[in-house]
Amino acid sequence: MQLDHLTIIAPTLAEGVAHVRACLDIEMSTGGAHPEMGTHNRLLRLGDDVFLEVIAIDPDAPSPGRPRWFGLDDAGEVRAAWDQGLRLRGWVARTDDLDAAEAHYGRFLGLKTKVSRGDRSWHFLVSPDGSRPVGGLAPSVMDWGARGTPAPTMPDLGAKLTSFAVEHPDPARAAELYRYLGVTNAPVVRQGDELRYRALIETPAGPKELT
Repeated sequence: MQLDHLTIIAPTLAEGVAHVRACLDIEMSTGGAHPEMGTHNRLLRLGDDVFLEVIAIDPDAPSPGRPRWFGLDDAGEVRAAWDQGLRLRGWVARTDDLDAAEAHYGRFLGLKTKVSRGDRSWHFLVSPDGSRPVGGLAPSVMDWGARGTPAPTMPDLGAKLTSFAVEHPDPARAAELYRYLGVTNAPVVRQGDELRYRALIETPAGPKELT
């Protein structure tokens, strides 16, 4: 497994895009809808193989008939975290053997589910209740399939991820979880009062922090 993208979980897409604009002084443009999940997103390239995603419930989409990913069905929790300044609340790791990941870690990462956006489709491990794995400490895990990550096809707006860290009250537990999963470029683990992600991103205006 390796880091694929960072995820801002937003009450609305507009609020998520505005947060990125305020933090990075960059306007996100590309994105689309996920009909299987009733969500939509915006994307920002952060390198040749990594990107940032803002994701929210799509108010114009019909109910997906199943729990949405990233805990988005719990609107109260999403809003409360947002209002507390907890906005970069997830990350996704990719693998080329999702069946093995499901077999080994499915009990807490979720079940293999086919999803799509536009002309792309891929497989994603989604927990039965849609919650974030291990309360958001573990990554969501996916397999893009033969087409691979879309990062190289996104517009290059001059943003580049330079560091990604997680703060946690029990940093030893967090580090052990990432070792157990075998993530090759997991977040740097630091002591903190609560679970919080921080990303340092180089932009045309200089280094900026996204939380």
